[in-house]
Amino acid sequence: MDGEEWEVPIPDSVEPPSATSSEGTPVGPNDGADRPVGADDTDRTDGTDRDRAYGDADADADTDGHGADAGRDHAADAADAADAADAATIADADVTHGSTASALETEAVRLTSPLHEAVRQRVVSLAAETAGMLPSMQLPATLRPFARFTPTKRAKLAGTPLAAAVETDAVFRGRIADRVREAFPDVVQALDAGVLPAAADPRDVAALAYLVRPAGWPELVEEAERAARAAERAIADEHLGDEVARLKAEIDALRDAAKADIERLKAEIVAERREGDSLRRRNRQLEADMRRALAEARKSEAESQAVRTEAATAVSSAESELRRVRGRLTEAEAALEAARRSTRENRGAEEVRLRLLLETISEAATGLRRELALSPTEQRPADTVDAVRPSAPGTDDVPGKARAHDDPTMLDQLLALPRAHLIIDGYNVTKTGYPTLSLHEQRVRLLRGLGSMAARTGAEVTCVFDGAELGGPVPVPQHKGVRVLFSRPGEIADELIRRLVAAEPQGRPVIVVSSDREVAEGVRRSGARPVPSAMLVRALARG
Repeated sequence: MDGEEWEVPIPDSVEPPSATSSEGTPVGPNDGADRPVGADDTDRTDGTDRDRAYGDADADADTDGHGADAGRDHAADAADAADAADAATIADADVTHGSTASALETEAVRLTSPLHEAVRQRVVSLAAETAGMLPSMQLPATLRPFARFTPTKRAKLAGTPLAAAVETDAVFRGRIADRVREAFPDVVQALDAGVLPAAADPRDVAALAYLVRPAGWPELVEEAERAARAAERAIADEHLGDEVARLKAEIDALRDAAKADIERLKAEIVAERREGDSLRRRNRQLEADMRRALAEARKSEAESQAVRTEAATAVSSAESELRRVRGRLTEAEAALEAARRSTRENRGAEEVRLRLLLETISEAATGLRRELALSPTEQRPADTVDAVRPSAPGTDDVPGKARAHDDPTMLDQLLALPRAHLIIDGYNVTKTGYPTLSLHEQRVRLLRGLGSMAARTGAEVTCVFDGAELGGPVPVPQHKGVRVLFSRPGEIADELIRRLVAAEPQGRPVIVVSSDREVAEGVRRSGARPVPSAMLVRALARG
């Protein structure tokens, strides 16, 4: 919008109605513009008639607006209000005559550019304050909805209607101008004289000139705007000068810093070159050392290959000698076994003859044999003959098929074997059968059940507990036929169980009760029969 001619529109709806002069000649809105203010035909009566006409127009507009809202019942009240407004206008005719005439004369004057935003805000603010002081009947129809607002709220919400009313409604603008003359008489007097007050804010002066509109007011508004911009430019130039000085100082500091950095970088480059030369020399030395090391490595590889060849030859010779020695050892073992067999046969025959002699003597002393409870001779001469004999029944002869893995009848069959030895992993069984009890209660309950089982089956029973973490001996109840052992410090019960199994002679039925897979596999390799802990728990529960 800058640079374009801006015309202030004046719609026909707000033109003051034509008045009649003292001679009866109609006075139009532009008659005052053709004659100078103060001419004979523009007397006090003429001005009074115009003010009355403006008052009638406001009253009629107010009456129409209220009639549309309130209805026919309020028409009389609106007419009384219009009469009161006419009386007030006639009373103030002498005061408002000059301002109204000035407004009519300047309606055709145009601004070449729109008002600055700051000037417009000041105009709206003054209009909002003045609107709050006027009766609702004297406000333009567009501003009456905002009559009860505060000035600040009215300026915020009705800014556009206020600006339009100030521009298009000469009567409303004249009332604002009257208030401005009362509030700022010195500034208005200077504006009437065509002079901008030097001490006042140029944009405040522009707003007052726009509202009062003295002769040549567009030039005054533009001159005030130029003065405001000149002041802003001066402030900006002052700040710009300070900024330029600061930037020059920064440039000088940066230049000095750049020079120092250049010198430092040159020194660093020289040092880097020296270090690079040193590294290159060191690299050449390392390459020479690497070549020597590779040559030595190849030489060492050849020597080690020769050593490996010699070692392989020696190992082959040793293996051949070992095979010969093993063959000789096998022959010697065979000869020793034959000698042992011959010795056993000879000794067996002599023992048989001796036993026959003893049986003869024992038959003569039958009474003595009964008193001493001596058993009859079990071995006969046929027992000394070397032959393949059937093996005695063992733990592997008890069938486990067609039974549950924890069937207690299998344990009964195993314990029925002659000279059977039952070894129990104590805590493994108690934690399977009654884990909620304390360790002491677990031991007491298990040993009580094992005592009954030992008395019933006659088998040897050994119960092993883990004692690696015990501070000393633990008291346990003693039951006949039950051996109780604790592992030594640093040894777990599993190791003690393996040592017990290894101590048994080959062929004796040994039953190990434990659900630990590692224990079960270990004792099975040693010839014992492992059974799960649940089997013993069920057998003890059965009684």
